[in-house]
Amino acid sequence: MGDYAVMDRLRLKTALVTRGHTQALKDGTVAPRTFEFDFEEVPSIIQAFRRMVRGLEFDVSEMAITTYICAKAHGARFTAIPVFPMRAFHHGAIVCNTRSGIRSPTDLEGRRVGVNRGYTVTTGVWARAILQHQYGVDLTHITWVLSGDEHVAEWKPPSNVVPIEAGQKMEDLVASGEIPAAIGVQIESPDVKPLISNAREAGFEALRARGHYPINHTVVVKDELLAAHPDLAPDLFHAFAEAKRPYLQRLADGGIPQPSKDDEVFKRVMEITGDPLPYGIEPNRRMLKAVVHHALEQGIISRAVALEDLFPPSTHALTA
Repeated sequence: MGDYAVMDRLRLKTALVTRGHTQALKDGTVAPRTFEFDFEEVPSIIQAFRRMVRGLEFDVSEMAITTYICAKAHGARFTAIPVFPMRAFHHGAIVCNTRSGIRSPTDLEGRRVGVNRGYTVTTGVWARAILQHQYGVDLTHITWVLSGDEHVAEWKPPSNVVPIEAGQKMEDLVASGEIPAAIGVQIESPDVKPLISNAREAGFEALRARGHYPINHTVVVKDELLAAHPDLAPDLFHAFAEAKRPYLQRLADGGIPQPSKDDEVFKRVMEITGDPLPYGIEPNRRMLKAVVHHALEQGIISRAVALEDLFPPSTHALTA
């Protein structure tokens, strides 16, 4: 547990990526009402996910949404607030070796397909859902080959999910064509191309046509803290909401001198739907239901879960 100060002023050990919409929290411009952040900068936020799932090492931590859903199903002692600091489109996450006979997504059936890190990684979940629901791929007819292990150690994979052979690298196997396609890997090879053509625009078109706007990350809090401090969850929610407002104004006004790729995506989303970072259950109900459904149909969880069970009751009515 964090270093708690006297006079009931909590100081909470927190892992959070610095982005335009969280910068105000990181630099103290926006301060929560009932506690203080004690930020630990981790080399990669993925390391924080694992440390939180396996060791409860943070009081508050950013976490991949499917890692959270999977961990919660296995009794994790933390709960998310309905804040989603990272979203992305995943049509471009699926690459294939053009010499391996893959011409369309359904050509993946009967083949081995790599997955960066674990099967429960959020990018993989959304990418497989795109293959299944947009392109008609039968995911059960593919052998999914993992380059790493899972954050949730208790989780047991479906029978068509296998680890990579010892001593081999996913990038090398895809570059050689031994594995014809993979999700979430970065490969410098003239033979390796995105499976879905014009993937960037395919994502925006999916948003326009079907409201498809995947959630990647949420923010979790230790259950013992939520139980001891009833105002903590809404205070945390409101702090995130306040921190994003000046960022969204800069985004709308063109006031970001050197936009990142994420900034560019959020700007395009803003032009299509309005707020590119909606917080709260209700504005995100469609995508939250989708990610739970995909986790269920892909074997990441064994039973459906009600959205309200994923978030503290004190946050159910909050939107921002």
